[in-house]
Amino acid sequence: MQISKRELLFSGGAIAIASGITFKALQPSKAEAAVTFPITKSDAQWRTELNAKQYAVLRQSATEYPGSSPLNAEHRTGIYVCAGCENRLFSSRHKYESGTGWPSFWQPLNDAVGQKTDYDIGYPRTEIHCADCGGHLGHVFPDGPRPTGKRYCMNGDAMLFWVNDLVEA
Repeated sequence: MQISKRELLFSGGAIAIASGITFKALQPSKAEAAVTFPITKSDAQWRTELNAKQYAVLRQSATEYPGSSPLNAEHRTGIYVCAGCENRLFSSRHKYESGTGWPSFWQPLNDAVGQKTDYDIGYPRTEIHCADCGGHLGHVFPDGPRPTGKRYCMNGDAMLFWVNDLVEA
């Protein structure tokens, strides 16, 4: 049985109301919400340039189904880039099998990603986005391998893979 985000939010909201917690306190600050990016496009431009799955993930913060991305099985040497702007995000050297069903990395390339706190499922998580276009990539969790101990759990639909286009990380 799967629970939709709406059902999860509704149940989380009911618990919050019952316990006297308000979601207003959990909303991002105006400073956090007002971030601008070097690459900006209108919604119409994004819809034209991205396929439906890429648009849903990158521009609407959707999450693909676990195990659905061909990038899970990608083991060649190369670079993972943003599907929206081709910003270089992750090296294949930093990819590992997390068992989660999403492409996972223990670190991004330098200055490739940004982060913010999201509350989409009723509690705070650290969202990872492209530093150049702001596209939603996934989330980072503190349960990854050494040396960082982080798991950058990314949506394959948010990325493209460039074979043998490795940069020094």
